[in-house]
This record gives sequence, structure tokens and C-alpha cells, in this order.
Amino acid sequence: MAEIKILKNIMDENLSQAAKNRQWFRSRKILALNLIASPGAGKTTFLEQTIKGLFPKFKLAVIEGDITGDHDARRIEALGVPVVQINTEGGCHLDAHMIDSVLSSLDLTGLKYLFIENVGNLVCPAEFDLGEELKVVVLSTPEGHDKPAKYPLIFSEAQAVIINKTDLLQAVDFDIDKAEHDIRRLNPNVPIFRLSCKTGEGLDKWLQWLTSQGTENS
Repeated sequence: MAEIKILKNIMDENLSQAAKNRQWFRSRKILALNLIASPGAGKTTFLEQTIKGLFPKFKLAVIEGDITGDHDARRIEALGVPVVQINTEGGCHLDAHMIDSVLSSLDLTGLKYLFIENVGNLVCPAEFDLGEELKVVVLSTPEGHDKPAKYPLIFSEAQAVIINKTDLLQAVDFDIDKAEHDIRRLNPNVPIFRLSCKTGEGLDKWLQWLTSQGTENS
């Protein structure tokens, strides 16, 4: 019983901080996105392509979450976008307090989009609200079309789903219609984008949708 109470306290404290983060972002008209995916799904490459489609027209910043290291942060920094690294040192997800602790490290004046790249995981990040406006899940074709059925919580909570690496459809056993059906069963109205960062297929539709969300947030 004590363990359950401690876990509840942790979750309640996180929700409280997430609400503060969300209000802080909204008051400054910053659209915060929480990017979630399994390791190897192409999340960082997807983020790079998204940044290239928005920057420098819009002011952006990135929070990179990893267990250790700053490899992905250096990739983002090379694009000329402000980035701050959070290392969880073994933790499988970011939480709202971690996000709050690094906001002062970024110049958020006039910021339009704040991308938070979560730790590679489809399980733990689903449980922790960061205060984001949009939770975006990236599913890659090599992972298999069964992932929405196996990890329903994260797909049911998503505000957008990216089916990435569509250029590999002919090489992998991925039933894209089955994947979309399972996603729709969990989350009927969520926008789903079929996308290849390698060929550029689908990027325009994703960027148009994202820009429209930024306009609504203004």
C-alpha cells in the first residue's frame, strides 16, 4: 500500500507541475510538442526535417531528453536552433519538473514552437504529462504494425501519429492499413501522417497541419 501511495503522490505532483507548464506555454503563445517513439523509429531525423520545414520562418527551440549523452542535441544545434539537453541518468522518461527546470536556459522570447524529444520509449512517457499542447507519436514501419495494439495508451492519448519510414514498406512486413485501423479504434479522430524522411513523402502534409496548429495557438 505504501508503494501505491508514493506512486500516486509522484503522479499527482507531476500533473500539478504539468498544468503550470501548460499555462505558462499558453500565456506566451508557445506551442509545445512532446515527441514520443521507440528507439530507432527515426524521431530525431523526423524532428530535423520538421525544423528544416519551419525554420527560420518561425522561432523554434528544442529540449532533448536522453538517458545519457548529447548526440541528438548536437544534431539539432547544427541546424542553428537553440537546444538544451536533459539526461535522466537511467530514467525511462521526462517529467514535468524536468521541463520546468530547463526553461530558463532557453531564450523563449517570440518562440513559436517548443519541441520536446522524449526518451525513446512507448511505455513510460505515456504516463507523464509534460504540459505539452500536442503529444506526437512516431511509429516506424520496421517496428511492425502491431505496436498500436501492444501499446494502446500512448496511441489513445496522441494528438498526431506519424507512420515513419514508408520508403521501407516494400522491404518490411508492415500492414499500414492494419496499423491505422488499430490507431483509429483507440483514437478515432487523431490525424495520421504517412511519411518518409528519406524521400520527403508526406512531409508537406505534416508541416501544413503543424503550421495550422501554430496559427490556432496564436
